[in-house]
Amino acid sequence: MTTIMVVTMIALLLMGFPMMVPLIAAAIIGFYMMFNGFGQMDTLIQQMMAGIRPASLIAVPMFILAADIMTRGQSANRLIDMVMAFIGHIKGGLAVSTAASCTLFGAVSGSTQATVVAVGSPLRPKMLKAGYSDSFTLALIINASDIAFLIPPSIGMIIYGVVSGTSIGELFIAGIGPGLLILVMFSAYCIVYAIVKDVPTEARASWKERGVAVQKALWPLGFPVIIVGGIYGGIFSPTEAAAACVLYAVLLEFVVFRSLKMSDIYAIAKSTGLITAVVFILVAVGNSFSWIISFAQIPQAILETVGVNDAGPTGVLIAICISFFIACMFVDPIVVILVLTPIFAPAIAATGLDPVLVGILITLQVAIGSATPPFGCDIFTAIAIFKRPYWEVIKGTPPFIFMLILAAALLIMFPQIALFLRDVAFR
Repeated sequence: MTTIMVVTMIALLLMGFPMMVPLIAAAIIGFYMMFNGFGQMDTLIQQMMAGIRPASLIAVPMFILAADIMTRGQSANRLIDMVMAFIGHIKGGLAVSTAASCTLFGAVSGSTQATVVAVGSPLRPKMLKAGYSDSFTLALIINASDIAFLIPPSIGMIIYGVVSGTSIGELFIAGIGPGLLILVMFSAYCIVYAIVKDVPTEARASWKERGVAVQKALWPLGFPVIIVGGIYGGIFSPTEAAAACVLYAVLLEFVVFRSLKMSDIYAIAKSTGLITAVVFILVAVGNSFSWIISFAQIPQAILETVGVNDAGPTGVLIAICISFFIACMFVDPIVVILVLTPIFAPAIAATGLDPVLVGILITLQVAIGSATPPFGCDIFTAIAIFKRPYWEVIKGTPPFIFMLILAAALLIMFPQIALFLRDVAFR
């Protein structure tokens, strides 16, 4: 049965079907073979509905909507201007500003692809004009945007939390440390690159200009305060924080900044609806697929075959990192989380690993895979947005991928990078 399901999925993928079709086809085949027919097909439908029933998933369309509003408005540019005012003049400052802006916008959007668009569109021309190569610029943008997967809010963390039953609030807080670690690593590399390539520096902003930039950015900086402060302070649940972000985004862009008009609402709602529909279909289909393979005890068989259960906690973490990293090079991150998380669930439970630490490592691997050739989703977002050839987009990625892998290794060796803030906030 397993062989037939895998062959069917691969064949449909090679034929060009979207990922939801191979998943549901494999689930139907597995269901048919286990129950000798379609007499109990309503069970499969029930599993699909169960996948999208958790209330935590309401946060997904809310964060998507908030990110869409901010991307079309002024929030991203105001955050970028503030960062540039303070560090744009140092060696490599423009590149560091790009990485920091991706981190800040990730803290208000939770979407890597929204960050590529919002930060990459205004800063790429500036970096090219300053003397940075296009391959370095594109690689920095798509990899720094992946910090949005780790800095709350993170759609990937929400999906993992729903699938694994892990606290989304704890995941959000635990992602801050690794996200900042990666920002520091990227910034150091940018400074070294600028020194080696002798990239000119930007003009130093005056303190008056910095004050104006900070004043303009104060409103957008309210987003991380709402999300992190609200959850940490026990004011909001993650879902309530998402709803508060939408309200705040509407007030900011429609009332305070007046960058959007009522006529823009239809386009924003349509974009959010399309993305949400794709996400929820994948979650529903992925849950049915996960139920089938769990019912057939396929995960246990796979883990016993490769010996993961006997590898100990560190071995299990390494196996998880490798599996998620490779899978996300080829498949949509949400699908990978939905499919692989249940497979490793028995080993995680058997070794007593902290599910929050596992979730942060999985989210990091998803981020790495999203920017890694051949089919990382952020690569194709950059190709579509910046109209550059595939090879040029991926040419500069190896140093950033190495740093991300190093960050994963540091997390395995020093779990408190992720768990310290979680323990302070929730323990």
